[in-house]
Amino acid sequence: MSDSANTPETAPLTPGDSIRRTRAKGEPRFPDGPKADPAGSHFERRIRSFQPRRSRVTAGQADALQRLWPKWGLDIDGRHTLDLPELFGNDNPVVLEIGFGMGEATAQMAAADPGTNILAVDVHTPGQGNLLNLADRNGLSNIRVGNGDAIILLREMLTPDSLDGLRVYFPDPWPKKRHHKRRLIQPDFLSLAATRIKPGGIVHCATDWEPYAEQMLEVLTAHPDFENTQADGGFAPRPDFRPLTRFEGQGLDKGHVVNDLLFRRVQHVDQPLAGA
Repeated sequence: MSDSANTPETAPLTPGDSIRRTRAKGEPRFPDGPKADPAGSHFERRIRSFQPRRSRVTAGQADALQRLWPKWGLDIDGRHTLDLPELFGNDNPVVLEIGFGMGEATAQMAAADPGTNILAVDVHTPGQGNLLNLADRNGLSNIRVGNGDAIILLREMLTPDSLDGLRVYFPDPWPKKRHHKRRLIQPDFLSLAATRIKPGGIVHCATDWEPYAEQMLEVLTAHPDFENTQADGGFAPRPDFRPLTRFEGQGLDKGHVVNDLLFRRVQHVDQPLAGA
């Protein structure tokens, strides 16, 4: 997929403008920023749960990508193991967030809980730039932005019991039946995630697509490595720490029902405690 611009730049850019200039063949979009395909197009062959979107990037987002990616960005290449304390510069708990949109909710959660590190992963370039910009403006040093496939991150780059939680907010519902196999919350994904989440860690999902919410509840309930935090075995009230996003508010205005699911990673009898 080519993300080269279509028209030459004719005037200096100001915040809010979009990046539209012609690049030479093979020239990276952001020389010091995220790579277009960090793990390589042929790293593996499988059905992916996401669709990369290389839409327009504003001047402010581009500036953030260029300035801050070397400091707070991470290309998910699958070629090395992450040392999370080294990545964040401390030993605070780390929560993985898969899919953060434009990053407003992520920034709010990071500001409200500075003692928790957030590794936020997405493939949407404008969102990556926007989250970096928000982190910089608000002094949020507990955010790192990952670019690429979260499956590769979990499987190839994170060590067992390295995460304290997982957040998946409003993932693509893939509403057509023939596309249900692309949905992220599936038994195989949960089995992989369970190897990286410490016992007691929380998997928190939210969606405004009710059929997907029902599938999430069914799959999580059936998985032996997770237990519902709700005594009635159903959906959870939206916790205070998850901000009400603009996208969510628009859905609620249209009559959409938003469901949260909070499941705890189970400590099995024959499983040693993390760090023991």
